[in-house]
Amino acid sequence: MVMVLSVQDSRWYALQVFSNQEAKVKAYLDKFAVHEGVAIDEVLVPSERVVEIKNGKRYNRVKKFYPGYIFVRMKLYDEEEKLLQLPWYFVRNAQGVLNFVGGERPVPLREEEVVRILDQAKASASAAPVQRVQFGVGDRVKVTDGPFVESLGEVMAIDLENGKMQISVSLFGRDVPVELEFWQAELMKG
Repeated sequence: MVMVLSVQDSRWYALQVFSNQEAKVKAYLDKFAVHEGVAIDEVLVPSERVVEIKNGKRYNRVKKFYPGYIFVRMKLYDEEEKLLQLPWYFVRNAQGVLNFVGGERPVPLREEEVVRILDQAKASASAAPVQRVQFGVGDRVKVTDGPFVESLGEVMAIDLENGKMQISVSLFGRDVPVELEFWQAELMKG
């Protein structure tokens, strides 16, 4: 018998999961909860899309805001505040789950925590990918592409919005500003 709960009976709980298993645990809970008769209203893995430039190559990836944790909205306690065994065992024993935050007596998240997490998830879902850069103003770089290939320079300015930076390279004994895309240079080591 599948019992359907109203959203007002549900609370948000944090689950500690194996690192890099968040998506698998979410998929499992979403898929099998109904088959097992467990009413899970929502499973959330807050994350953002990130564009990184490493070694002159552009990588798109998903960065989790809370690595090793997922959030589940469900009913875990009855009207007398007794732990409901079926949903607790189902979630607790799902592959990849370490434990509920609170252990044997899971603690629901506070309202302000839930609001912050949901706002963060909503904002990242509608935002463009965040550009992550390994460069900073003043860093020494080597140009890897374009007319100044193999030139060494210093980062003068970074434009995250357009994925570009301005560096200063020496040309005929003078420092000349050159605009490059992030992937056209690599950070000098040491």
